[in-house]
Amino acid sequence: MVLPVHDVHPTHRTPWVTRFLLLANVVAFVLSPVALAPVLGSGNTASVCRQIAFFDEYAAKPYEVVRNDAEDEVATGQVGTAESGEVGCVTQSPPPYEKSPALSVLFAMFLHGGWLHLLGNLLFLYVFGNNVEDRLGKVRYLVFYLGCGYAATYGFSLAFNGSTQPLVGASGAIAGVLGAYLVLFPRAKVWSLLTFFFFLPVRLPAWLVLGSWFVLQYLYTRGAGLSEATGTAYLAHVIGFLVGAALVWRLRGTGEPRPLHDPRWGPYAHRR
Repeated sequence: MVLPVHDVHPTHRTPWVTRFLLLANVVAFVLSPVALAPVLGSGNTASVCRQIAFFDEYAAKPYEVVRNDAEDEVATGQVGTAESGEVGCVTQSPPPYEKSPALSVLFAMFLHGGWLHLLGNLLFLYVFGNNVEDRLGKVRYLVFYLGCGYAATYGFSLAFNGSTQPLVGASGAIAGVLGAYLVLFPRAKVWSLLTFFFFLPVRLPAWLVLGSWFVLQYLYTRGAGLSEATGTAYLAHVIGFLVGAALVWRLRGTGEPRPLHDPRWGPYAHRR
């Protein structure tokens, strides 16, 4: 596996939107009940019930998204005991709140299932987001990011329209950023860690790093769009990546000349 940690492609402007998205994801996660669970586990029964109730209210569910109608029965966050003596999460019908499936898609982009899920997504956004924002501009980049996230979620939901398992994470939107980066800067160099060689640092072209990432996501979808082992919606990654690449296709090979006075580029360098 190739893990990108830094790209060698400086920007002209401060990536304020990317920084905002990074911060928003962290804040949303810290305020969620998932942040209180162990890094590699789900916690006790009470913690699990709180997480289920939280995701019932805010996460996107394919069944709800496709029908634009929320489920009638949701978890309350409380632990109860059935007549058989089995301990489980208490449910309630109807829900004590109004849920908009379309709005839940937006909320879900800033929710994560654990610390590793969050940090993995933020690493990719941190490495590749600033350059895409630099090319698109702040407003267009934000619209692009959210649009890719919506496309990934709705695309996955159409393919698995009967699933009531919550979809959370910024992966679909970030996959769109990766697709855009591959189209715009295929030859940019990316410092990466080869995890199967004891985290050996290597400098690779973006087309190889992101191309191999996309192929891996696609291969996972051949077996199942949602891996039962990892709970990862790989099909959403594939859709987000393709949508992001398609949206910026017309921008490939364009750009403003780099400033002649910028010492990072030398006296006569221009952007390609």
